[in-house]
Amino acid sequence: MPLAMNVHPKRYLQALFLACNDLAECEENEIYLFKESINSLHQLSEEYDAVVICLGAKVDKLPQLSGKLPLRTCRGVVAQLQLPNDLPDEYDHQRPSILADAWLAFREPRSVFMGSTWDWNSTNYSSSVAEEEASKAMEELLPKASAVYPPIRSWAFVGARAGMRAMPPLTPYGSLPLLGCVNDIIGESISCKYWLVGGLGSRGLLYHGLVGKLTAQAVLSSNENVLPSEFTSWKKISK
Repeated sequence: MPLAMNVHPKRYLQALFLACNDLAECEENEIYLFKESINSLHQLSEEYDAVVICLGAKVDKLPQLSGKLPLRTCRGVVAQLQLPNDLPDEYDHQRPSILADAWLAFREPRSVFMGSTWDWNSTNYSSSVAEEEASKAMEELLPKASAVYPPIRSWAFVGARAGMRAMPPLTPYGSLPLLGCVNDIIGESISCKYWLVGGLGSRGLLYHGLVGKLTAQAVLSSNENVLPSEFTSWKKISK
């Protein structure tokens, strides 16, 4: 992928908020970021006109939504490797990252991230990876990665991290994110107060701009019908 870019999710989200803040200032509006813990969505009912829920795989930890969404969890492990100092075969920074059965995202000429495993229906939400899990991930990923970039076998393992995907159900339209009003699921009588953006799976970077724009339009108009039916068809699927 010659034009590919590696994206650091946390830094990207921080930059995205700053961009939204700059836009708000240009339009003489205000935007705020609050960080607080809640035990129930109903705690937000009196403070906000609308609440958009976008918690990824952890959406199932909300009492009002637990076990009620057709999502499948899938844990993925990403390994970090480095080229030993005594080896000369650095990866040219002008060469592309690699997307195949296993992907290689080169951060520096001697540092690379290799991913990712697919552990379906996992209940392990920890980002930490035990030694046994890391070893299994290397056994699974290294043969796939070396098939497209053989020198990777000379690189040394230095660590691993994990994340949980919230995978959407398979519909006649494909596996698409879950959008829509969830008042009926939560048990809220006020029209279209609670909204869901979920099930982005491993394609969050691809989908987030589109689903964010669509959801904003639906929230501002208080009308779920402005959302494409492909994104709300999940409501016809029983958990």
